[in-house]
Order: sequence, then C-alpha cells, then structure tokens
Amino acid sequence: MDGSIPTRIETDSLGSMPVPATAYWGIHTARALANFPITRRAIYNYPDLIRALARVKQAAARANLELGVLEPRKAELIDRVCEEIVGGALHLEFCVGAIQGGAGTSTNMNTNEVIANRCLELMGHEKGQYEFFSPIDDVNRSQSTNDVYPTAIKLAMVFGIQRLLAEHRLLTASFAAKGREFASILKIGRTQLQDAVPMTLGQEFTGFAHTLIEDYDRLTETIPWMNEINMGATAIGTGITADPRYAEAVRRHLVEVTGIEMETAPDLIEATADAGIFMTLSGTLKRAAVKLSKICNDLRLLSSGPQAGLGEITLPPRQAGSSIMPGKVNPVIPEVVNQVAFAVIGADATVTAAAEAGQLQLNAFEPVIANSILQSLAWMTNACYTLRVNCIDGITANMDRLAMQVESSVGVVTALTPYIGYATAASLAHTALTSNASIKDLVVDAGLMTPEKVAQVLSPEKLSGMVPLTGPLILPDAPPRG
Repeated sequence: MDGSIPTRIETDSLGSMPVPATAYWGIHTARALANFPITRRAIYNYPDLIRALARVKQAAARANLELGVLEPRKAELIDRVCEEIVGGALHLEFCVGAIQGGAGTSTNMNTNEVIANRCLELMGHEKGQYEFFSPIDDVNRSQSTNDVYPTAIKLAMVFGIQRLLAEHRLLTASFAAKGREFASILKIGRTQLQDAVPMTLGQEFTGFAHTLIEDYDRLTETIPWMNEINMGATAIGTGITADPRYAEAVRRHLVEVTGIEMETAPDLIEATADAGIFMTLSGTLKRAAVKLSKICNDLRLLSSGPQAGLGEITLPPRQAGSSIMPGKVNPVIPEVVNQVAFAVIGADATVTAAAEAGQLQLNAFEPVIANSILQSLAWMTNACYTLRVNCIDGITANMDRLAMQVESSVGVVTALTPYIGYATAASLAHTALTSNASIKDLVVDAGLMTPEKVAQVLSPEKLSGMVPLTGPLILPDAPPRG
C-alpha cells in the first residue's frame, strides 16, 4: 500500500495488515482485493446487488432485534445505515471483485465491514474499533455467507428483471405502434430468403411485438421462483447459530423492507446446495436475447442497401458508417443488440457450467453465476432501450420500393391457385420470371379470369389475409417494482 496514504492496522485470524484510514471496508476486504485482481470489475458496478445486500442485512437486524439477540441501539444503527446504502450512499466502498473465490464470502464481509464502520462513525468511534461494533458478531449475527449471498443475489436479480421488463414492455409498444403505422402497406413476404406470398409491413412488425410479449411473459414467470430464499440456513442448512424462529422472522422483515413476497425454502439444505433456479433464469434470458437478436437480423436485412439490397425500410441514421466510403450508414443499433445477445448466450453457458460444478452442501461458484446473470440483465435492459429510442421509433417505410416489389412479384400467383389450379399457376409464374411480364396481364391475356376478378383476388386485403393485422395485440401490464 502507498506509504503516503494514512492507514489503520486491522487484525484477523491470519494476522495484521494496513487498511486506508478513510475506508469503510476492513481487513477481510483488503485481503480480497489482494487475492482477486481478476476482472478489475468491482461489485459496485452492480448497484442492484448492493441494494439487495443492504436489504438482507436490514431484515436480519430487525429479526435479531425482535428475537432479543441484538441490542436495540445496534439494530437501529444497522437499520439506518442500510437505508443510507439503499439510497445510494457508500456504494464505492463495495470494492471487492465480482469474481472471487470463497462462494461470496468476500462480498458478505465487505458488506459487514462497510455497515459496521459507518455505524462506528455514527457512534462517534474511529473506523476499525470493532470492539464497539463488530462486522461479524453484530452485522452478521444469525447469518453466514451461505444464506446471505444466495438470498441477496436472487433479490438483486429480481430488481434487474423488473427493470428489464419495464424496458422490454416499452420496446414491445414501439413495435406495436409501427405495426399500426404500417398496417396498410403491402410487401412481399419471404421464406428461406426467397420471395413468398404478400403480407403487410404492419403484419411483420406486429409479429415482432407478439414475439416480445411471449418473452415478457416467460421472464415474469421467473420472479416467483427467485423469491424462494434460504435465510436461516445458516452455513449448510441446519440453522446452526440461529434462533429456530429466526428464518421466519427474517423472511417476514425482508418482505416488509422490499415489498416483494418471499418464502423460505422447505428444505434449507437443498436450497443452499442447489443452483438450478439460476439456470432457469439464465436460460430464459438467453431465449429472450436470441429472439431479440433474430428480430435485429430481420431489421438489418429489411433495411439492407440502400440501393442494392432489400431496401424496404430505412433505419434512423445514427453515425457515419465508414472511414473510407463516404455516405455509408450502417445498422449500428441492431448490430450492438446482436452482440448483447451473443454475450448473453455465452453467459448462459458459464452459468450452466458453474451450476453443475457445485459439490455437496454448497456451490462455491455463485459469484460467477451472479456476475453473469446480473450483467446479462443490465445489458439486455440497455439493449432494449437503445433499440427502441435509437432505432425502432424512427423507422420509415420505403413505400415506392415496396409497391414496385409487389407489382413485379410472381409470389402473388399463389392467391390465384384456387381459381386456375396449381399447374397453370406454376406455368404462369415461370413465364413471368423469364419474360418480366405481369402476372395480372398473363392471367387476363390467357382468358383465365376477368380483369375485375383478378383485381378482387389480388387486392391488398385478400393478399394479406383479409385483415391488416394478424390478431389483437394486448400489451402486458407494467411490472411491479420492488
């Protein structure tokens, strides 16, 4: 440590070491900073996790006060400091690396030390004078890392899911609005990148909205599963060092301070060892990311060109696209969302491997699970925002090009097969492709149908399925916030 920085000396079972005098963290955090210089990404990058840790410590203090195992003055101080932390105070003091050995012990100890030293400050003592207020005996009373950390990361994930759902819903509404705006614009559908039958551009965008609604529902379903907690476990699920009434008391207080319904796992040993729920959430996030990425692929294809591609829609120009080709504008917003999806897919593989690698009564790899999922939640939330604000809301339809493509497409012949038969329709399609003649003209010239009948069958309403939209679209209710 730089000798020019004032320090205090703290001691643990391994010995003594200096800690910056102004730091609210202590020796356990200092050891973690030395031991885990891995990602250089601290837990303060995840404010939801810090809020969740504070809520867990707050609920524990209230439960300990209720059960008479913590002095009222100390419980009240912990409660007050946790409220400060939830409000945004001291977040930079949560400085241990997100990826760490010890199953989250460093994160738990960092939290205990920050709260204890702030309490000491409020009591008029110097930081590090733990004989007056202990990070372990007071802040960590009736707890272990093995129930605090899983509970906190689940709660943090719920906060993240709620935020993602809010942005996801707004993005869905934007796609739905474009569906209404483009409801009467006819275009050619495509299958396997080949021309298919006509549809409306509105149907295409409404389809995107319906796709997103499905994933909104699946993400919402994960929240109750995340709300099964193992507080009171404490080390492996036997409840050692905790009052038998503590598990229910802390659960009740955690519900009170978060506004989120939670339940204690029926088998605390199983709940402490099993990481299956994290795979469920991660898999659901991956599904949502993959489907959103597919939509972005479609947007890039539909806007390709502008002259030699499909060119059916125009995305808002966000920045110059080339350092060598003047005037080039790239679909940078869909591209960045694609890359978020790739990262979420990779994070899911990490979560799967970490969940499998746990042994016996504890999974030591929950830090990488937490880092992976919290990052995926944050990136997906930001991706939904930027896709909506910087892309979808500003998309325009290239109506002349769309009309020209429909006029010249042989795909419309499919609509005539009930009247002229498949074989005749196929022959006319071949003739149209080789001669560039109009399907309408070929059918009328052959005496197969009258001009009026052809016009009726090939009307936009008929070609697009009689209605401009494929069905009613009901946006989901806004998610509850914890």
